[in-house]
Amino acid sequence: MSSRGRPRLFDRTEALEKAMEVFWQYGFEGSSLTDLTNAMGINSPSLYAAFGSKEALYLEAVRHFGCTMGSGPLKALTETPSLREGLAKMLWASIESATQAGKPQGCMIALGATHCAPEHQRVQQELREIRRAVQDTLRLKFEDAAAEGLLPSDVNAASLALYYVTVLHGLSIQARDGASREELASVVDHALTAFDRAARRN
Repeated sequence: MSSRGRPRLFDRTEALEKAMEVFWQYGFEGSSLTDLTNAMGINSPSLYAAFGSKEALYLEAVRHFGCTMGSGPLKALTETPSLREGLAKMLWASIESATQAGKPQGCMIALGATHCAPEHQRVQQELREIRRAVQDTLRLKFEDAAAEGLLPSDVNAASLALYYVTVLHGLSIQARDGASREELASVVDHALTAFDRAARRN
């Protein structure tokens, strides 16, 4: 029987990971369908059949990144009993993820889709919600630390969380701009000094 018209077979997960790296490097709007199909090794009809649309592919790639390459920082924060050590591990995990050899520099979630055309606001909103979830996790950590007496009872947990998520995202921007690990390490040192200063007020 002739195979004409049959869909091209491919490894969906592998194709998704290739698309993820394109989006990671160029962002949502900076990645063309040609860039994506060339990297994924499929044609446009196969892309649409498997993923629905470029937007759906991007959102799936973001979620895949969050569960794989980008999972380290939040996992380090939530799984480390000591808050200070958890902050240190979170920031160091961010550096490790953002400076991997052979991979795009920076964090896909921190850097992705900060600007979008009006018709793609769903993409921007989902990334905003992911970033906000990290900030909320930090805020809850600081509130718990204040309740346990590890931080002053009047600490502004929301402001402190905003500070650390800003540092976290800033590491990605600096990594994308070519900062070395040693330079990024000095940022972590300053961030931990800020925590020690807040804790000493207790």
